Amino acid sequence: MVIKVYVASSSGSLAVKKHQQAVVGFLEANRISFQEVDITMQEEQRLWMYSNIPREKKPEKGNPLPPQIFNENHYCGDYEDFFQSKENNTVFTFLGLSSHKFRVLD
Repeated sequence: MVIKVYVASSSGSLAVKKHQQAVVGFLEANRISFQEVDITMQEEQRLWMYSNIPREKKPEKGNPLPPQIFNENHYCGDYEDFFQSKENNTVFTFLGLSSHKFRVLD
């Protein structure tokens, strides 16, 4: 299983950049293997991401903002979902991983 974090390297939004850094930083700190996919450089990946986000998670106008998180082809959620799972200490469930393989570092 590969965790994929879809990011935008050239985002002009400070909030998007901070959210991306928070997700990537958490995964790195906890030694969770993941692949960072830059949607600003890979059109096919950007379109794939948009088409695989559930309808109820898409904004009324525009496109979903990064970071968006997948486990292989399974949509896990966006930054808000990730943050909520972190607050509830359920990140491994959120990511679809077995928690006994990892130890969360605070």
